[in-house]
Amino acid sequence: MDKIIITAAVTGSQPSREMNPNLPVTPEEIAASAIECMNAGAAIVHVHVRDPETGIRSTDFALYEEVVERVRAESNMIINLTTGPGGQVFLDAELNKDPERTILMTADQRVEHIQKLKPEMCSLDIGSTNFGPMVFLNPQAAVDRMALKMQEAGVKPEVEIFDFGQIRIAKRLMKEGLLEKNAHFQLCMGTNGGIPATARSASALADELPDGVSWSIFGVGATQFPMVAMGAVMGGHVRVGMEDNLYLSKGVLCDSNAQLVERAASIIRSVGREVASVDEARTMLGL
Repeated sequence: MDKIIITAAVTGSQPSREMNPNLPVTPEEIAASAIECMNAGAAIVHVHVRDPETGIRSTDFALYEEVVERVRAESNMIINLTTGPGGQVFLDAELNKDPERTILMTADQRVEHIQKLKPEMCSLDIGSTNFGPMVFLNPQAAVDRMALKMQEAGVKPEVEIFDFGQIRIAKRLMKEGLLEKNAHFQLCMGTNGGIPATARSASALADELPDGVSWSIFGVGATQFPMVAMGAVMGGHVRVGMEDNLYLSKGVLCDSNAQLVERAASIIRSVGREVASVDEARTMLGL
């Protein structure tokens, strides 16, 4: 069987240093964490950026640019930039927006950093989902526009799947030529409002994917490592990192993202699989 690619999602937009003081926040810290993860076995780093002063999620191009430049200067790691921020809307019962937490951007604004920095990969969220009080808003017109802009930039999308209906959306995008037939999917398990992180759900979701695609899986919180095992057994790839989980084990905060990658690599090897290098991952994904 093919080797397994590990993606490290090193900071995300929701966790905070109050939850885990080891969370990387500044561009220097995010890039350094990425390199540590590569040395521990990760081939891909999934990048969000934070305001260095407040630690709050950011869409500042200069922060993306600094992270990308630092990672590229020290490694050949595959960089996967997020395009999720820009579709995050907080509403009350009367549909009043919370201006402090809402980030609503146009499709072009959400992919501007992708077109300028041209990472090898970027996330593409294709469906709208509830995350507690937040609506993650991805209307069809915006999704189609972002997919087109990613094609024009020569960047491979990682298609984020939070539930079964979103696979139908992906198949439409393929039919219309907005996604390649060898697209790469991310099965997002256990989010608040998404599909639960269970063996049955993971298997069913993977079975619905189009033929000829590659896929990865992650689980939120305590389900992170069980979903690594599911990915390894089912022939997929895996994602770990502090974006999704801040603990090494119950009640024990992780010291670093690399520690989570090391645990994932150990699980992969325990079921008789091997971890893909950066160059192997690049070939497997057609980059």
